[in-house]
Amino acid sequence: MIEEKIARSICVIRDQKVLLDSDLAELYGIGTKRLNEQVKRNPERFPEDFMFQLTLEEWDNLRSHFATSSWGGRRNPPYVFTEQGVAMLSSVLNSNIAVQVNISIMRVFVRIRQWAANYAELAEKIDALQQVQGEQTEHIAAIYKIIEELIKPIVTDRKPIGFKRDHSL
Repeated sequence: MIEEKIARSICVIRDQKVLLDSDLAELYGIGTKRLNEQVKRNPERFPEDFMFQLTLEEWDNLRSHFATSSWGGRRNPPYVFTEQGVAMLSSVLNSNIAVQVNISIMRVFVRIRQWAANYAELAEKIDALQQVQGEQTEHIAAIYKIIEELIKPIVTDRKPIGFKRDHSL
């Protein structure tokens, strides 16, 4: 499914979720060179927070992360696009495929944000529960102590009251 492929292609670089130009070009069914040409023809649409080129260090790190070969391939580090940059791509790539791919990409980014929000909410609930549990632990320990006292046999020096039956008859 295309959305699974998109989700696997998203990387975090400079604390931003981004897609590589080559991954986007593949999704759009065009060459990376063609995608970058369209972007360069419209530089006003792609400020630094929409798209940026990786440094050589970032590119080397990314390649080692994906264990790609150093032979062949690109001569320059790739461009990467943030969610806003991907949305802007639909305005410079005028094709039905580009529109459909962008819709899928936007859905994936929305799901990632929803997951992150749910995760943060769950983490907050766990923290709150742990704090309450700390207070409750003392109460529970006190309750256990009371229960232990209640079930301990009472030892007295008194003789039992009542008659004993002789069962030998």
